[in-house]
Amino acid sequence: MSQKLTEIAANKSFGGWHKRFKHVSPTLNCEMIFAIYLPPQAETEKVPLLWWLSGLTCTDENFMQKAGAQKIAAELGIAIICPDTSPRGLNLPGDSDSYDFGVGAGFYLNATQEPWKNNYRMYDYITKELPELANKNFPLNGKESISGHSMGGHGALVIALRSPERYQSVSAFAPITNPVNCPWGQKAFAGYLGDNQESWNDYDTCYLIENGKSKQPLFIDQGSADNFLSTQLKPDALQKACAEHHHPLKFRLHAGYDHSYFFIASFIEDHLRYHANYLNA
Repeated sequence: MSQKLTEIAANKSFGGWHKRFKHVSPTLNCEMIFAIYLPPQAETEKVPLLWWLSGLTCTDENFMQKAGAQKIAAELGIAIICPDTSPRGLNLPGDSDSYDFGVGAGFYLNATQEPWKNNYRMYDYITKELPELANKNFPLNGKESISGHSMGGHGALVIALRSPERYQSVSAFAPITNPVNCPWGQKAFAGYLGDNQESWNDYDTCYLIENGKSKQPLFIDQGSADNFLSTQLKPDALQKACAEHHHPLKFRLHAGYDHSYFFIASFIEDHLRYHANYLNA
């Protein structure tokens, strides 16, 4: 596996560094870009890591530029890695025809269908390749938590529930909680995973909870004015699954907030402090 990183940007921020790197991914068979925020503590010691998974149409840049997380991350001594949301530059048939499938819409799964299966393996990229790359190149202490927004919230919840022993904590903003029963998820899963809907369940938070995959506690913030609330995100389905199966859930519904980064920026400090309680314990 190639471990060569090429730095393409570096910005000093609250005593630490926001940096962007590109590398050739053997998992995705293309060049990828990711961003990392290294807090000032990383100059002298190894630090814990929060993974941030972004939503549809996003890149590594959205969170770093809009969430306002660096100040609190610097205070708490937490590094943050923001991967991209899909492979890019492949020009596969139909990969740029719509915003909710293909480029910018990898859904954090391993595709099994042509022409996607040789490249759209974001689950393995996020859980295997990129962590190995990060641990070899940055001063990280091995403690990890994970969070995300919308499609990225879906990815964070699924990844944490499937590997609870690995992640100290998980949180999400406005996650797609029941993708097998919403238009975004059905479109993506049918395209990437095919018609066998049994294979979809491994990437559905509600299904994983209902089948006792783990008891990883969940912390979720949702805005009441989110345009996608009832049709795509389905937090009621998640709350029902957690209640019926006694799964730990901290769910907050915020009046008037929408699906944007204005919402994320308003409550990102709460999430960082939540993760710090686990990462710095």
